Amino acid sequence: MTARALIESGQEMGCAPWPRYLLDAARWSALAPTPGITLLGLWGEAGFAHAAFLDAARMEVLLTSVPAPEGRIPALSPLWPGATLFERALRDLWGIEAEGGVDARPFLDHGRWPLLGPLSGRPAAQPPGSTPMEFLPATGDGVHIIPVGPIHAGVIEPGHFRFHIQGEIIVRLEVRLGYTHKGTLSLMQGKPPRAAARFAARLSGDSTVAHSLAFARAAEAALGVEAPPRAVALRAAMLELERLHNHLNDLGFIANDAAFAVIHARCGWLREGLLRAQAEAFGHRLMMDRVLPGGVAQDLSGEGVAAMLRALSPIAAELPALLAVYESHASLQDRVLGTGTMDADLVAAFAPGGVVGRAAGCGFDARLLGGELTPEALITQPGADVDARWRQRHAEALQSIAFLQALLPVLPAGELTVTLPPRGGEGVALVEGFRGECLAWLRLDGAGGIEACMLRDPSWLHWPLLEAAVIGNIVADFPLINKSINGSYSGVDL
Repeated sequence: MTARALIESGQEMGCAPWPRYLLDAARWSALAPTPGITLLGLWGEAGFAHAAFLDAARMEVLLTSVPAPEGRIPALSPLWPGATLFERALRDLWGIEAEGGVDARPFLDHGRWPLLGPLSGRPAAQPPGSTPMEFLPATGDGVHIIPVGPIHAGVIEPGHFRFHIQGEIIVRLEVRLGYTHKGTLSLMQGKPPRAAARFAARLSGDSTVAHSLAFARAAEAALGVEAPPRAVALRAAMLELERLHNHLNDLGFIANDAAFAVIHARCGWLREGLLRAQAEAFGHRLMMDRVLPGGVAQDLSGEGVAAMLRALSPIAAELPALLAVYESHASLQDRVLGTGTMDADLVAAFAPGGVVGRAAGCGFDARLLGGELTPEALITQPGADVDARWRQRHAEALQSIAFLQALLPVLPAGELTVTLPPRGGEGVALVEGFRGECLAWLRLDGAGGIEACMLRDPSWLHWPLLEAAVIGNIVADFPLINKSINGSYSGVDL
């Protein structure tokens, strides 16, 4: 049976807009990769594990669950490599062991939490002397270790990188995350969607609009309500603005990590102008807490529209010139071409979303699900290297500008929010953030409080590919490769 047929053979449990199916352990363990079906995420709750897959051909999300008696389920990672980090987090957060998994080491729990499996419903005290994940030992002639982090020189989130080096060549990289743990999912439980939205907005601050919108749409689907047309349009505008200012940031920093400061300086100047316009128009530079379940928190005035259009104009004018500068300097091209190339088999196995996936030829964008983007407008690159990821961001930035210049002058009139009824339900949503698709799932109790939820950042599938993409490159190129992928540390730390 195909993965889709196997999932749909289960008992339908109810979820909107895509149903969720309950499988027994035998059918769960039989789930095998099928062409066109990719893994989006894996998470848990007390007594169950859940997984989300994407059917790209039908543009649908497939949800499935399996009971976890005595805290155990069959592992998916032997057949689905992208499940590995999720299974490690499943054990850390929900106390569910994926039996037969390819990596049983802790991931987010460094042995310093007071409880084991804090979301399991039966957490136990952390035993004394618990340790974080153990790195693999250095082996081979002339191999030595370079540890970096978790505290870095720049103002970035903490993460530890363990390099195995032979001469100047990277032969292995292991990443340890979990230093930004805020207990986000635990803090959301029991709260109504409007109150919990603040936590979704702060999962990864650079994707605050995308995660807020995914959470809002999931809550609206669970409750059977729709945001007003003006709110839908304002959300779309904020999402593209967030994509644009982040792409500008990444375009500049990738060039800076190749010691090319001109593009970095110009992109920083353009982004700052956009952020100031966003603060003027929406009251917050990053538009945090402006997307709410049921609508939006703030309207956009005519003066705000004018401020946004003024900020977009110089960006639209300068991006083509920056591309010409990027292409005309041999020293820069030498650093980015062929650097950090992702193996095609690994790309197929992990099916990364967003810029990382599309810069490796993957033809998916979550905006296709709702018709915000047409298949003809989808942009991809063939290179799977730093250069392809830079060009993908540049092309998407121009596309976002064109979308905003068309949308902002014709925003529909009307209300900004609808009332959320205090009732139960289950909903899921997939939203294309600047990194890739952001998944939100939640189930509400009869009073409208959150019983269980999941927020999945696209970085879950990007971090393992970073570890692979650096192999065979020199140590000095790691910052360049890392920035071109730009995984979120906080986004995976639930």
